[in-house]
Amino acid sequence: MTPPDGTGADLPRAETASTGIGAPSGVDAARVVAFVRDQATETVLRDGLLEVLPNGFEVRRASIRAAIAALRKMPTPRVLIVDVSGEPEPLTALGELSDVVEPDVRVLVVGDRDDLNFYRQVTRGLGVLEYLYQPLMRDMVARYFSPPIGTGNLVFEGVQGGRVVTVTGTRGGAGASTVAANLAWHFGVEAFRHTVLLDANLHRGTAAMLLGAKTGPGLRTALEAPDRIDALFVERAAQPVDKRLHVLAGEEKLTETVAYAPDAAARLLEALRRRYNFVVVDVPDSSLPFHRDLLAMAHQRVLVMDPTLASVRDALRLLALPNGPMQPRRGVLVLNKDGMKGGLTKAQLAEGLKMRPDIVISDLPKDVGPAASLGVPAMAARGGFRTGMLQLSREVAFVRMLDSAAKGGAAATTRAQKLRRFLGLRP
Repeated sequence: MTPPDGTGADLPRAETASTGIGAPSGVDAARVVAFVRDQATETVLRDGLLEVLPNGFEVRRASIRAAIAALRKMPTPRVLIVDVSGEPEPLTALGELSDVVEPDVRVLVVGDRDDLNFYRQVTRGLGVLEYLYQPLMRDMVARYFSPPIGTGNLVFEGVQGGRVVTVTGTRGGAGASTVAANLAWHFGVEAFRHTVLLDANLHRGTAAMLLGAKTGPGLRTALEAPDRIDALFVERAAQPVDKRLHVLAGEEKLTETVAYAPDAAARLLEALRRRYNFVVVDVPDSSLPFHRDLLAMAHQRVLVMDPTLASVRDALRLLALPNGPMQPRRGVLVLNKDGMKGGLTKAQLAEGLKMRPDIVISDLPKDVGPAASLGVPAMAARGGFRTGMLQLSREVAFVRMLDSAAKGGAAATTRAQKLRRFLGLRP
């Protein structure tokens, strides 16, 4: 779960209790925020959490819907307590909450439903760490809510972080970097999900250039000294493009060789997944261990080809690579530049591939070319390229998003679709 800045001034803020006792080591009261419906719930929470949060914590009087609105404008707390009492569709509301908070937030829920099935859906299905039903008692809060707040090394069972999508071109010029950059832009800007674009070609920085982003030494440092990777490192190394879109890319000298520590890719992806809902990786087709590790660790591979014989040959070779442990199906095959002058027809491609591409994007040099030169996303404009990219986003993310070109607009899906997505089901 995740978010950025501001506070939702329209919500009344309760006074924060404080004592002269310092908070226990590892517990930052400023990073614990509760949204509750009434004074009685607030009082019991404060009393029950007094031992782990002796200096108090921030409490706002708000419904789950008002909490979602406020969290769109403020940084995600380390621990979030929300009250779904009185909410007619609490599971759907919690699914919507996941759209606006970072994946590693610890969510604790208070509600008015006391059936076991609801408890299982909330904790096992939605990744909530603990659920307590009304009326709350101080000892109950202390016993079940204190450990997730006071334990620094909590192991997450329900929510394991963001989704990793790799994008690889079957040959140079097929358009993989363009697809990767636009996919990341859609997730981060239009779908309003915290997204990072990782450009795995340390010497080119092409994906960063397509979004007008800065490159830096952070990626090289991560590969050569993975022991330095932590939350603070990720925050500093990834460069912002928009409020919920960052880019991690390098532009090393062509004469320099970057050393690669064997566990660097795993540690880097683990750190990125804790911070972002989506990690989109532009991975070149190469035999370098770093690139092969990224392909193996992805949740979903995307292969981008153009309508040429060379692309058909290399697409078959890439499709033949063994699936990684988190990949239940083959890679998504994207035919880019369909209708390109001198290119193969769809029938010829289907014959050579023994299958049809999953996504088809027409050859639109007048739309894509100028956008790349200006460092702006090509799918910001309506047309064939945008249509193909929206289809791809639904295919790789299992999310049906609103086709909205409004910058910063939250993705709109029906409540049922949101819930199915958050439960890990196909729409």
